[in-house]
Amino acid sequence: MQDRTGIDWTDAFANRPYIYQADSYPAAWATCAQLFRDTVQGARLDMPYGASPREVFDLFVPASAPPKGVMVFVHGGYWMAFDKSHWSHLAQGALAQGWAVAMPQYSLAPDAGIDQMTVQIGRAITEVAQHVAGPIVLAGHSAGGHLVTRMVCEDAPVSPDVQARICHVLSISGLHDLRPLQMTAMNATLGLTEQIAQRESPALLRPVGGIAVTAWVGGHERPEFLRQSALLREAWSRCGVPVRLVVDEGLHHFNVIDGLADAGSMLTRALLQLPEG
Repeated sequence: MQDRTGIDWTDAFANRPYIYQADSYPAAWATCAQLFRDTVQGARLDMPYGASPREVFDLFVPASAPPKGVMVFVHGGYWMAFDKSHWSHLAQGALAQGWAVAMPQYSLAPDAGIDQMTVQIGRAITEVAQHVAGPIVLAGHSAGGHLVTRMVCEDAPVSPDVQARICHVLSISGLHDLRPLQMTAMNATLGLTEQIAQRESPALLRPVGGIAVTAWVGGHERPEFLRQSALLREAWSRCGVPVRLVVDEGLHHFNVIDGLADAGSMLTRALLQLPEG
């Protein structure tokens, strides 16, 4: 689907056609996630944060000591696919560093609009905050990157006391400007209007001050994802927010998240704001 510039926006957001053996990734994610859940100690699964069937989260807590805080990971899938069960293994890095990890899921389009998903994630983080004390770090991949950056906008659906506990947001290959998505074939499912796209685009909104933000993107990603990350850095830096842009060379949209499973990876260390080394 092209606009008057001649850009095919459906293709611009397409990842699978440009990733070798892309169709093998979802099954591999699910297998790794199941193995982790089968072996980890102290997992609390399907904890409710709302009334609908998808308003649940999994919580993983370090076995040896009280957690240093909690990392909340929000999955991607263009707001239309996946659930928390595909990503459990990505808790390993933060968990090994002494942090609890919460993984919520949320209602998907077309059953819910993106604005409703924003409210759900705000409610999920609020519930998680009741179970784990200390600082909160947020990480999200792709559509999840959109949802976690929305949590630190001035109109975010989280209370000031919960928002004050958020010390870092890591948007991995995040979507921060939703306007072009109106010109994609997937908008038949997403149902984005100009009003919703404006209201739900973090790059077009004012962030709260004092929270560090990192836009992390693979160097082999589609140009639109590189643009989306650079745009967030540009827009929010102008608002005085400390935004760091990291282009992880050699990685694409499906493997850029792998580092979250490794306690010593650059990605995990950046997420938890640990010294590089």
